[in-house]
Order: sequence, then C-alpha cells, then structure tokens
Amino acid sequence: MDERWFLGRDDLAVLVAVLRREHRVLAPQVRSGAIVLAELADVADLPWGVHDVTAPGRYRLEETDPHDRDDPDDVPAGRRAFDHAVGPQGLKPLTFAPREALWRSRRSSGGRLAFEAVVEPAPRTAVLGARACDLAALQLLDQHFSHREQPDPAFARRRRSLFLVAVDCARPAATCFCASTGDGPVAAFGYDLALAELDDGYVVRARSEAGSAVLDALRVRTATDAEVRRAERQGAAAAAAQHRRLPGGAVAGALLDRLDSPRWAAIAERCLSCGNCTAVCPTCFCHAEGDETLLDDPTCVEHCRQWDTCFAAGHSYLHGWVVRGDTRLRYRQWLTHKLDTWFEQFGRSGCVGCGRCLTWCPAGIDLLAELELLLDPSPQVEGEVERAGT
Repeated sequence: MDERWFLGRDDLAVLVAVLRREHRVLAPQVRSGAIVLAELADVADLPWGVHDVTAPGRYRLEETDPHDRDDPDDVPAGRRAFDHAVGPQGLKPLTFAPREALWRSRRSSGGRLAFEAVVEPAPRTAVLGARACDLAALQLLDQHFSHREQPDPAFARRRRSLFLVAVDCARPAATCFCASTGDGPVAAFGYDLALAELDDGYVVRARSEAGSAVLDALRVRTATDAEVRRAERQGAAAAAAQHRRLPGGAVAGALLDRLDSPRWAAIAERCLSCGNCTAVCPTCFCHAEGDETLLDDPTCVEHCRQWDTCFAAGHSYLHGWVVRGDTRLRYRQWLTHKLDTWFEQFGRSGCVGCGRCLTWCPAGIDLLAELELLLDPSPQVEGEVERAGT
C-alpha cells in the first residue's frame, strides 16, 4: 500500500459522497471563532483559505493568501481546505465520551435490585482531516482502554466505528512541536486514507483494506513523481518550521528527581487549576464515576462516567483527605505523569506535540518553557525563558 494516487481538487466532494454512503462525515469547520470537528453538509463548509494563529494563551483565525507558498513548483490554484493546524478538539471525544452511563440498576416493588448494562449506539463515523498528532494520541488511548485483560467495551464500540482520513499538516501553528515527539506533521500510521493537500489537489495513500475500497470508488490517477516530491517537501518544511521542542526520552525519570523544585510553586502562582489543559489534551483519560437517580424514574439509578482532571480537588480525594491539596501539587502530578511516568506505563511520553495545552491555557503557561526551567534551573536559563515569555 505504498502507492501514491492523485485526487483532483474538485473531486474532494466525490470523496465525501463516497464516505457518506456508510458513515456520517465529520470534518473541520469554523464555528464561534475556532476550527472544530462537526458534521459536514457540504465541502463548501470546510475552512477554505483559513489558518490558525496561536501562542500560549492565544488563538485566532486569519485568511490565508493563496500565493503564500514556500514551494516554487506548487500551482497557486486557490485557497486550501486544510491549511490550519489543530483546534480545541481531537479524536478523543469520539472514542472516550465526555459523559456516558455505563450501567443502571432498578429496584422492583418488592425491593429486589436488577442490574443491566447500558449500550449506547456507536454510529459509523468518518473523520476527514484527522491530524498525525491526533492519530498518535488515539494509539495511546488504544493502549489504555483496549490492550488490557478487560478492554473497555464502550471505547471499543466507538473505536471500531471510525474511518479515519488523515491530512498531513502543511502549516503548523507556532505552538506545535509534533516533529520533536515523532508524531507528525506527516501521518505515518493509524489512518485508513491519508491526503497531502497541494494547491491543485491531493496526493493520496491508503493504509487499510477499508481505505483501499474507498479509493477504488474515487476518480484518481497515479500521482506523478513531481506531485509526490511536492508533497514530501511540504511535509519536511512543516517539520522544519516547528521551533518548539520536547526533549523526549531525556525527561524520563528527570521530573521525579525534581519533585522538590521551587519552580512548581512559581507555576502554581499563575495556574488557575481550571483543567483546560486536560480537557483539550488528546491523551488525558482521567475520569470520575458516580451514581445518579433518574428524575423521571426514581426506581432507577445510572452509574455514569465523565471526564475529570487531576487539577480538581476531588480527583485526589481519599477517605476524607485530599491528597493533592493545592495547585502546586496538582500541576506537578499532571506534568510528571504526562512527561515522565508515562514511559514506564506506555514506553513513551503522553505528549504528542499538538500544543493545545499551550494555546488554550488562559494563563498562557508555556509547558515547554517550564520544562526547560525544571530540567535546567540555572539562573541564566531561567532569565532567558522568562524574558521570552514577556
């Protein structure tokens, strides 16, 4: 499945029509000033000619100049549909539901309890425009929810329902650093079809049998060597354009050795414990569970699961005691788990370099700058980072 095909720009609607035969189609669209995944009614609703401009604590959309290309061989044929990086959503909500009932119990008139599983429908869903970082995050969620002795059935149903059309990133945002984590900007795994968007069309590759079947229904031709080279140069340029870096395996064990660093308190002075970073993170899987009596049926209680965050006081509540009683300890827990102890659990860090936690932090905390200070808290480094953040 190493062949490369070419789909004309005007035939993107044909791809959507083929996908819609058996799936609902979700794709990026502009809603309320952000690019989000939503059900696609028409390819005209894609964010044509729009890209995102980000910084720690900042996000906005701008119109793109269609002639603003680094590749002199590209054809300036108009605006692109996928010329952005990532919005606040990843693929996580499609597999790990923000809120769902797992089972319910019902009391009979005689006082006996009966228990039943709650099986929510998982409609077949095609995602057009999945990014490489989110495919990597989905693989991590697979490890947590599926590759165990007792896989999570709700996650598994939704995961099986997905058909994923990746689009390689050509314009990373300023907060992106997926190249340093090895998770982008070009999709290498986890997709059914992948597109590299050029100005006059799409270089297409298939990775699964389902992807090949969709490809057979499209009006495609073999991609020329020049088109493949343009796509490859574009991916390499997107990786080179990323200036932020995660030091990778060098973090393993290092943060645990710095649990007493005064830098944690300095971060806590700015952190709001709002949980935005964990809500937008495509790999965070913390949740809370509780029982709720149905208002329309007081004999029935549902056991529900919903997203939670290690920044909430209740997340570390244990038998009358909050283990992590302040923001300093909660931020320390989040960062050491995400970047350090994940290596022991999953063989890699829990960060895929999407940069969402930087962009959507209302306090503008730069995780990478703080990590640099924690790993090398010399006065010279601290001064350079703090000057860069002002």
